[in-house]
Amino acid sequence: MGGLREMAAPFVARGPSGVAVRDRFKHLTAEDEKMLRLVGDHLGSLASRDLKERCAAGLEHDSKQWAHRKRALTKESSSRWAGSITKTSHDQWALARRGQLAHIQSLEAGVRTITHRLSLPLGEKGTNRAPGGYRSKREWFAKARRQGLLTDRLEVACRDREAGRVCVVRGGKRLLNTRHHLDTARLTEAEWRQRWQAGRRFLAANGESGSRFGNQTIRVTPHGEVSLKLPAPLAHLANAPHGRYVLAARVRFAHRGGQWRDRVTANRAVAYRIHEDTVRGRWYLTASWTISPVQTVPLAAARVGGLIGVDTNADHLAAWRLDAHGNPVGQPLRFDYDLTGIAQHRDAQIRHALLRLLHWAKRHGLAIAVEDLDFTAETTREKHGCKKRFRKLISGMPVARLRARLVSMAAELGITIIAVDPAYTSRWGAQHWQKPLTSTTRKTTRHDAAAVAIGRRALGHPIRRRTTPPPQHRSDAVGHRTVQARPEAPGREGNRPRIPGPRTRSVPPGRGANAVDQNAQHRSGRSAEHESWQQDSLPLSL
Repeated sequence: MGGLREMAAPFVARGPSGVAVRDRFKHLTAEDEKMLRLVGDHLGSLASRDLKERCAAGLEHDSKQWAHRKRALTKESSSRWAGSITKTSHDQWALARRGQLAHIQSLEAGVRTITHRLSLPLGEKGTNRAPGGYRSKREWFAKARRQGLLTDRLEVACRDREAGRVCVVRGGKRLLNTRHHLDTARLTEAEWRQRWQAGRRFLAANGESGSRFGNQTIRVTPHGEVSLKLPAPLAHLANAPHGRYVLAARVRFAHRGGQWRDRVTANRAVAYRIHEDTVRGRWYLTASWTISPVQTVPLAAARVGGLIGVDTNADHLAAWRLDAHGNPVGQPLRFDYDLTGIAQHRDAQIRHALLRLLHWAKRHGLAIAVEDLDFTAETTREKHGCKKRFRKLISGMPVARLRARLVSMAAELGITIIAVDPAYTSRWGAQHWQKPLTSTTRKTTRHDAAAVAIGRRALGHPIRRRTTPPPQHRSDAVGHRTVQARPEAPGREGNRPRIPGPRTRSVPPGRGANAVDQNAQHRSGRSAEHESWQQDSLPLSL
């Protein structure tokens, strides 16, 4: 037990701090599409230039440089467009810095793992906590070369981070690399160019409380009318007063439409983003705003009445309901999803599985316990180099997306989410719960047992079951249950109810009626005991 790491305490996950809804522009005219492309291309060129200046400033960027960048953009657009562009550039730079740090940590983990495996003799077996040595001299030599390669990459990445240099591609690095593999992607150069231009357009505006309908740049009325404040060079193309262009299409936001309408009616801030889906030939408007943090329920209150333990897997969610004492109740449930196909299909599969899980928890009024998973160190090929199927299995698990979806959807239904440490839940669950929960009518899987272990850890109970006492210390000849009723449980010493129906053997009438009535049996120290040495009680008439 000395080699086990310290377990983190379970905690109640916080709810989302913002929401976003999307609606499609229907009946958009050709003039409207032309205007959107014209404005988006003009602002996209300004955003590219501003992002270049922000990346060149690096760590020496300050508020004065930010103000200088905004004044330079205001001349070619407007004050509010310039504010949205500069803030987006700063957010992209900060996101690139976080990705750079994650890349450095991944390289460090790879170099550390290779160094450890190179120091071991060939063929030495590994443990559950550390991999073993390499299998052959050929593999050892190849990994020694890779160690040098990763070390060089790590040095370059560390120098870039110290200097504040980051790499950002407006439009997406994946789409940029697709330009060199058009045959594989089944795209023509014209189709790729259309996607590239759509990805580099800038049509986003931050909201402002107090402004009319919550946004002065991209304004959406409660009735769905959309208008844009045109940049200064394009102001002569306006079809409405004050340099605005009103689109012919309307939006209505079927999801959260009431919340959005209340915000714009009260002139509260709402941010908007317009983008084109070149594959479908559609235009979309996304509205987003911040919400007050959901008041979390105390951990002790979430544990009252039990909860549902959920084990996350590559193709399904294994769930089992537990009572307040950590005992499994009912039958385990499995919520399947298919993560093959396009991103929209995978996202829909996750949503449907979570929705079924949340509705089950809502019917019983229970909280949900999940693992606080992070596979950053487990997906590296340096630790599981020869186990490609295992690496693919772990990499395919939608940990981050599933966690974000679960928290946001649970907040809408008022369900509490408890996050627990994932250490040893699968191993200990299979060791202590898989076999006892398996019967002739139920086959308990390793994932079902892991769900029980997760739920018990969230309830504050140890995963290990109560040890059965030795035979000489049992009250019955066949041994009593390991999970017993509590002392205050009513009727725990009462008679067992008679089960109607035929019996397999002949039992005299009345036999067994007082099977647990200690006073009605000849037991030592009981009132029914009557031996030759015991004196009869005196009659009351004397």
